[in-house]
Amino acid sequence: MTSLRIRTAVLGIALLAGLSAPTTTACAAPATPSPTVEEQRLDKAVPQEILRRSGFDDVAPEFAAALERARSYAQARRLVVREGSALWRRAVERAQGRGPAGGDLSRDDDRPLYWARLGMTREVRTWEPQFTLAGTERTALLQQVERTSRGQTDIRYPGQPHLKRVLLTGFDPFTLDRDIRISNPSGASALALDGTVIETAEGPARVETALFPVRWADFADGTVERTLRPWLPKVDLFTTVSQGRVGRFDIERSNGAWRGGFPDNDNASRTETVPVTDPATQPQWTTTTLPYTAITAADTGRFPVYDHTEVTEIPAGGTDPVVRPDGPTAGSTARAGGGGNYLSNEIAYRATLLRDRLGLHDTLPGGHVHTPVLQFGTGNTDPATGTVTDPEFVRNRLDIIAQVRSIVTVAAEATLRR
Repeated sequence: MTSLRIRTAVLGIALLAGLSAPTTTACAAPATPSPTVEEQRLDKAVPQEILRRSGFDDVAPEFAAALERARSYAQARRLVVREGSALWRRAVERAQGRGPAGGDLSRDDDRPLYWARLGMTREVRTWEPQFTLAGTERTALLQQVERTSRGQTDIRYPGQPHLKRVLLTGFDPFTLDRDIRISNPSGASALALDGTVIETAEGPARVETALFPVRWADFADGTVERTLRPWLPKVDLFTTVSQGRVGRFDIERSNGAWRGGFPDNDNASRTETVPVTDPATQPQWTTTTLPYTAITAADTGRFPVYDHTEVTEIPAGGTDPVVRPDGPTAGSTARAGGGGNYLSNEIAYRATLLRDRLGLHDTLPGGHVHTPVLQFGTGNTDPATGTVTDPEFVRNRLDIIAQVRSIVTVAAEATLRR
């Protein structure tokens, strides 16, 4: 009898649970996502010091307070668009010497923007609003923060008929688990050049810039094409820029359709053919149309500049990768472009493939520039004991930025002269 009462009680509990479960599920709000791997680094000492010494430590707290006042998705969307755009403009103005420095960190530093943006995305990701926020709506808010704070929605060219148009892109810092102090000179160059006019022997050219994340998933989701497609038919020159090899610039001649699997900023890996729309017409290789002969011949700065032609391929009919110093051979399968098989190669591949699919191969100069690795000064190379900046580190970054500007100037002059 005791056993029967126990079984009856258990059955009753189960039936009650079964009856109440649908009601609970129907009323439950979507689960609040956890911070990403990239966002979790934000609490470490180095990012906090970078934010404090640039004055950008107020971005996330003020944004979070404003977010708490939002009473609808529409209000939240307006807020993230406004604040994301404001963060981009603030970073550009700081880099270009306008407004307060906010601290003793040099103005040319790209890292305050990177860490402040992560503070904003973490707030959106973990926000528990006073209204029901669908998972798709939270994703849309995150995408707006990403796009606006990277300058992707801020590209503007004045309607002056004789002003030529240049589009340049850079990247976030990466390999942060190796050294969380890392800065990316391509991102610093984008901040320094955005909205500026360079004077060339053939006339003035306006430079507009945008930044991209170091994340495989964003590239597969089409962030490059979404940003560049409206502008490639309207510009006179474009170049994607990233950090490459030690002590040298490279103009990458060929770009390969292969992801090599190196972990991204979320520690995710992808080893596969670069995923694009209409894969049936996807080429294994694309090529630069930048005026590499003119660029490599010019005196653009302290670092040598190379026309880099080496790739890694599986030859037609073969099975093993082969390094080709002079570029790919007919019918081969890509395993690494001139820029390797990480996201710097992929952005070059995607941008030049988009150029070609828009029918602009013969009329639009464009390709990829690899900057030197940005190095810390002697005695400051150990990430465990080193400081977040030093005079040689700043000098190296300023020299790279100046040389990127010179390379763009030479490229624009060669383009306008045609």
